[in-house]
Amino acid sequence: MRSPRLTAALAGPVALALALTACSAAGVPGASGVRDPYFPKMGNGGYDATHYSLTLDYDPHRLTGTAEITARATQDLSAFNLDLKGMTVGRVTVDGRKARVERAGHKLTVRPDGPLRKGATFRTVVPYSGSPETITDPDGSEEGWLPTKDGVLALGEPTGSMAWFPGNHHPSDKATYDIHVTVPQGLEAVSNGELARRRTVDGRTTFDWHTAQPMASYVAMVAIGRFDIKAYKTPDGLPVYTAVNPDVADASAAVMARIPDVIAWETKTFGPYPFSSTGAVIDRDGDSGYALETQNRPVFPGTPELPTLVHELAHEWYGDSVTPKSWRDMWLNEGFATYGEWLWEEQHDGDSAQESFDHYYAKDADDPIWAFPPGKPSGAAHISDPPVYQRGAMVLHKIRETIGDARFFALLKSWPAAHRYGNADTADFTAYVEKQNPGKDLRPVWDDWLYGNGKPDHP
Repeated sequence: MRSPRLTAALAGPVALALALTACSAAGVPGASGVRDPYFPKMGNGGYDATHYSLTLDYDPHRLTGTAEITARATQDLSAFNLDLKGMTVGRVTVDGRKARVERAGHKLTVRPDGPLRKGATFRTVVPYSGSPETITDPDGSEEGWLPTKDGVLALGEPTGSMAWFPGNHHPSDKATYDIHVTVPQGLEAVSNGELARRRTVDGRTTFDWHTAQPMASYVAMVAIGRFDIKAYKTPDGLPVYTAVNPDVADASAAVMARIPDVIAWETKTFGPYPFSSTGAVIDRDGDSGYALETQNRPVFPGTPELPTLVHELAHEWYGDSVTPKSWRDMWLNEGFATYGEWLWEEQHDGDSAQESFDHYYAKDADDPIWAFPPGKPSGAAHISDPPVYQRGAMVLHKIRETIGDARFFALLKSWPAAHRYGNADTADFTAYVEKQNPGKDLRPVWDDWLYGNGKPDHP
C-alpha cells in the first residue's frame, strides 16, 4: 500500500507528466509569424509547405480561387496559420474533413478535426473569392494584385502574395507549384515554370502552369492580359517563354533577343542554370513601378535596358535558387545581381568592376549609399535601398580583391551550388567564404564593408 506521504510527493510530478502527455496528444498551435526581423507577422510555424495547387478563375472585377496546400507537420499540431489578406473564405478542409477557421488581420487560424502528428503530411483546401487587394509596402511601392489596362499583374515581393492566395508567405518556406488560371478567351495567363496545357471551353481559356523546382511565394506570379507570346529553346536546349505587351513589342524585340546570350554568359559565370525554363514578361510602361525577379521569367514594367535584364536573370541563381532566410539578408540577392551587372560590363567592353566600384566610392559620405551597412538594413522600408544593391556589390568586390580572381570566380559558382533550392543568411555566407579561403583575412571586409556604419576610410 502506497503511503499518503509518498502519494502526495508524487502528485505534482505525476500531474505534470499527465498534463504534458495530454498536451502532446492534442498537439499545440503552430506559431503565428516566424519572427522575421523586418516582417515579424509574416510566415507561420509548425509546418513546412511542400506543394501548392492554385486554381484561379479571373474576371476583371473578381477572383475565385481554390488553394490546395500540401504540407508536413514539424510538430504535433492542434492548429496552424495561413497568410491571406482580404477575400472571403469558404469551407476549409484538412485531409477531407471540415476544419474550423478563425480570422484576425491577414491570419487564418485553421483548427483541424483532430491533431496532426509531427512528420505527417496533410492537405488543406481553402476556397476563397473576392477582389484581391493592392498592398503598399513600407517603402511606398505596390504589389499584390495590380490591375492593368487589359488584365492584372500578381506580384509578391515582399508581402504581396497573400493578396491572391493563402499560404506560408515567408522566404524560408519554399514549395513546388501548380497554378491553373482561367481567363476570358482572348487573354493570356502567364505564370512560373512550364505551360503544361492550354484549353478553351465556352469562351474561357484555362492555362495550367507547373513549377517543379522549389519556389518562395514572393517570386510566384501571374500576369493576365494581351501579350505577344514566343516560345523557343536556347542553343543549349533550355526552353524560353516570353510574353510582351503589344504596345512595347517592337521596342522590346532587341533586348528580348539577348536572353539566350545573357543566360549563356551567366551559366558560364555562375554555374549551371538552376531551373527548367527561362524567359520574361514585359507589360506596358507604368503597369508596375519596378522589375521583379519572379522565378523562371522576371517581370518588367516596360522595355528593360540590357543591364536590367542581366540583373534580373542573375537572380535566378541569387535569390530564386538560393533564397534568403529572412528579409534582412536581401543584399545576398541584390548585391550579387548588381555585381553581375558590373561583371557583364567588364567582360563586354564596358567599365571594369573596379571602375564601377570607384564610381560609387567617390560619392560623398552623406550620400544614401552609405546610409547603413548592407548586412544590417535599417528596417523594412529600406530593404531595396542603395546600400543593399551597390554597397552589397562593393562587398563582393572587396572579397574579390582579398581572395583573388581565381578563387572569387569559383565562389560565384560554388555558393549557389552549395545552397541550390535552399535558404541561406549572411552568417552562412561569411562562414562559407572563410571556409573556402583559409588563411585569407576577411575580417576587414566584414567589419568595414558588410557591417560597418558610414563610408569606410579606405577603398
